[in-house]
Amino acid sequence: MNYKPLLDYIKKYTDLTPEEEILLLSKINIRTYLKNQYIVQQGDVCKSINFIITGCTKTFYMNTEGQEHIIMFSIEDWWTSDLGSFITQKPADFNVQCIENTQLIQFSYDNLEELYREIPKFERLFRKIVERAFVASQKRIIRNFSLDAKERYKIFKTTYPKIDQRVPQYMIASYLGITKEFLSKIKSQLISEQ
Repeated sequence: MNYKPLLDYIKKYTDLTPEEEILLLSKINIRTYLKNQYIVQQGDVCKSINFIITGCTKTFYMNTEGQEHIIMFSIEDWWTSDLGSFITQKPADFNVQCIENTQLIQFSYDNLEELYREIPKFERLFRKIVERAFVASQKRIIRNFSLDAKERYKIFKTTYPKIDQRVPQYMIASYLGITKEFLSKIKSQLISEQ
């Protein structure tokens, strides 16, 4: 089992003793999902928070007309989940779907709560993860209100260079809140400006 990416990630924030590491590894599950498989579906309770070992996912809301509104992409060394559903154990507002075959390390709600009790620094680690997710979400809201689509796309390319090449353009357009035709127009403009 490939736990190393998770352990390396944790080491960026805190050191675990060998005993804590053994306890941590006893409380996780590694699972592989195929391309297009759902990790979470709208309306279901999100049962796990997931650390991506390999692959790529999208988190999105599907409106009543069947239109996708992508709010997030996640790749290696990132977390993915419907965090609101996971924390409250209420039905999910979002879907999390694999864009590629994806291998995850999963923490169930009960196991994570137990880890919080047994390893207090682990609770601090997750507080930091949630804080970073909240700040990123707020910045995205501000960009969506204050910047035009071209500026939002430039920021997306700069902030997420590894995602731009892995995700279909219509999904990036959905993330930016524009049509794929308008995204093509923006890309053409940017090329002509070089």
